[in-house]
Amino acid sequence: MSMDAVFKALADKGRRRLLDSLHRHDGQTLGELCRILDMSRQAVSKHLAILETANLVGTERRGREKLHFINPVPIHGIADRWIGKFERHRLDALAQLKKDLEDAK
Repeated sequence: MSMDAVFKALADKGRRRLLDSLHRHDGQTLGELCRILDMSRQAVSKHLAILETANLVGTERRGREKLHFINPVPIHGIADRWIGKFERHRLDALAQLKKDLEDAK
């Protein structure tokens, strides 16, 4: 799984809406996702294929139904790689400021 595929998948509003829907209620069928998002089956299928390629969505067959589940691991990887490193610096600075203020008392 490449981060490029994850960023590409997340770049589209419709795909983000699919992920939001799966986050609220995991394990939805294609039909359920179509109704919730007011999209055609073909559009939702194309979006789901891109999300699956990016490993953001996984599927499981239960009888005749194919259920879709969100996989948060790639998003966590982005947060850790692209957001976390910027947060660490600020948190370290705040911790140092707190220590300096406590030492000055």
